[in-house]
Amino acid sequence: MSQIKLKVADIQQLTENIKSFELVSADSGHLPSWEAGSHIDIEIDGHMRRSYSLSNRPGDTERWVTAILREENGTGGSKFMHDNVAIGDELTIAEPPTNHFPLDEKADSHVLIGGGIGITPLLSMGYRLKDMGAECHLHYCTKSKEETAFYDEIVDVFGSAGVTFHHDGGDPSRGIKLDDVLGAQEDGQHLYLCGPGGLINAAREAASHWRDGTVHFELFASAKSEDEKAETTSGDQPFEVELKESGITFTVPADKSIIELLWANEVDVMYACEDGWCGNCKVGLISGKADHRDEFLDEADRENFIQVCVSRAMPGEKLVLDI
Repeated sequence: MSQIKLKVADIQQLTENIKSFELVSADSGHLPSWEAGSHIDIEIDGHMRRSYSLSNRPGDTERWVTAILREENGTGGSKFMHDNVAIGDELTIAEPPTNHFPLDEKADSHVLIGGGIGITPLLSMGYRLKDMGAECHLHYCTKSKEETAFYDEIVDVFGSAGVTFHHDGGDPSRGIKLDDVLGAQEDGQHLYLCGPGGLINAAREAASHWRDGTVHFELFASAKSEDEKAETTSGDQPFEVELKESGITFTVPADKSIIELLWANEVDVMYACEDGWCGNCKVGLISGKADHRDEFLDEADRENFIQVCVSRAMPGEKLVLDI
């Protein structure tokens, strides 16, 4: 993996709990190009990686901008970025920007729905759609105008007629009326969702009648409750995994994940959330029936891929992976 060194050129306090970080090349060179919807995986405090979407104009190789919500009850990545990172500091990413949330540029029109920090990839999409002259509308859901990140920039990018702000004061029932917004799908129309799991689940339900392949979403955290996760793992059993390319075979114990055994065998794979929702640890599945527990892959992908941080083998099955 080719690491990229970045320098923090600027930090802005966008809302009480959201900061933006402007990143440039640490050696003053050009950054890799990228597409709307892309994210980077920042190495945090020497022991974890966390994914953060880019929000500025796609393809900008002079600077990258991301926004991060400080989560008091998170795993530590956002608190580290907020509390420990300063202008002039250097950060490391393991790979160039990755895009699991691309625009379908052949679509006739685009509806974007974002909640809170979920605006970051949607803003980059807005830049691209504006450059294309494409028909689009953004619905941005926050508690109040004061808690709306990038407010002025959003209006500039989408235009006052191209964005609807939904301020609910913390009561979702007073926010966006998803059945009204998503009730009728126009021909050639695509939908893009990013934000809290509750909003995404509700929007996907409201858009369940939309045509296959026209609803796209990206999570910033698992939409599953802790009780749901515990119920899923309660009957876990050991199973075998074979790595086709490297010839390694190992047994995954009931209390371990595939990715933990990959690390133990010094097999390097991309990862970030370690919770099944970011898509970074997707690898090819050659054979064996998988118990898919992720929130990223669609049904078609699950025939040929598996997320090794959370998914396992079905009872009695051996998985052969394309690694």
